[in-house]
Amino acid sequence: MLIGPRTADRLDGLLPGAEVDLTDDVLDRIDAIVPPGIDLNPEDNYAATPPALHDARLRRR
Repeated sequence: MLIGPRTADRLDGLLPGAEVDLTDDVLDRIDAIVPPGIDLNPEDNYAATPPALHDARLRRR
């Protein structure tokens, strides 16, 4: 299954978000709200563990 925009207009609306850089303060606040590795909806989880959970250096590339 592929997840993403279904139309060119939706893609155009999402692309500017790729240029947004969040500061470490904002990322720390997000991690405080939902710590890395927490499943908000266990039905959405998958068998693999994301590499960033094993190596914290990969979280903020």
